[in-house]
Amino acid sequence: MSDKTVLMVGTRKGLWIGTSDAARQEWRFTGPHFDMEEVYSCLVDSRGETPRLLVGASSSWLGPQVWRSDDEGASWQETPNGAVRFPEGTDATVERIWQLVPGPEDGVVYAGTEPAAVFRSTDRGETFTLERALWDHPHRPDWGAGFGGQAFHTILPHPDDPRSVTAALSSGGVYQTADGGGSWEARNHGIRAEFLPEGQQYPEFGQCVHKITRHPSRPERLFLQNHGGVYRSDDEGRTWTSIADGLPAEFGFPIVVHPHEPDTVFVFPINGGDKRYPPEAKARVWRSRDAGDTWEELGDGLPDSFYVAVMRDAMCADDQPTTGFYFGARNGAVWASADEGETWREIVSDLPDVMVVRAAAI
Repeated sequence: MSDKTVLMVGTRKGLWIGTSDAARQEWRFTGPHFDMEEVYSCLVDSRGETPRLLVGASSSWLGPQVWRSDDEGASWQETPNGAVRFPEGTDATVERIWQLVPGPEDGVVYAGTEPAAVFRSTDRGETFTLERALWDHPHRPDWGAGFGGQAFHTILPHPDDPRSVTAALSSGGVYQTADGGGSWEARNHGIRAEFLPEGQQYPEFGQCVHKITRHPSRPERLFLQNHGGVYRSDDEGRTWTSIADGLPAEFGFPIVVHPHEPDTVFVFPINGGDKRYPPEAKARVWRSRDAGDTWEELGDGLPDSFYVAVMRDAMCADDQPTTGFYFGARNGAVWASADEGETWREIVSDLPDVMVVRAAAI
């Protein structure tokens, strides 16, 4: 068991870093780091002897940048020219960095950006290279843009096969490479695009996928939260089956798998349409322990008057032996559970809109 837990909270106006011990009862927060910059992505990279914090921050004056810290946020370093940049000839400029995730190999980090592209680093986030075959994919001219923009917001490297990566964007759907980025294919069979006309709601691509997750011990199984629908795939995205029965709403943004239990998954349902807050305005996390066959409501300690949403990356789990779960809301509050979702309490409040939370034992 690690004696320290780190929680990174990215908002529209900066980053806050919380630290606690393994019990996670008392938290101390520092911030804002990157004051008044949008932070849509962050990562606690606990590989190696020295943990590294990575942040994708966007300045209204200087644009997006990947920052790194090897001293838990006491100081930050930037890569010259921004680290994540399109090569000459692509006629594109990075607007935001929506995702930062580690790959299975030492030193590898992936970044997902707006406009929709995936970049790969082999030096722990100091330099990045564009996944050119995905950028040049023939579907790209027809990808739409969700309300939040067109971006690769989910990247899932296969834990055992460095050549396999699954990625998702709004409104384009799920794509996967099995040859190290040489080619990418759409994997959306069975995912409904409810906003399309009847008879056209199951296209090859164009779905508005909000988030995907999977457990490292069962990499062939994926869980997906869609714009209207919650799904599971047992064949690494080749086909998808609805698991939304039993939930109070099919709409939502985050979906998180338990780090120690591959059949346990968590969602935060909200109303669709123009009421983007939870059903009955009650903040509730819903958990399935049987891979989505049944669901149970978790609300002990959560408010019954909650008229805000939880965004796609604003819910996460740490990797302590007894897992902690966290979510941040658009009212600037962060809630935590140190007992795997059974009870919750607010650990920080009055921050700007929370866009991303990431936690790890170090």
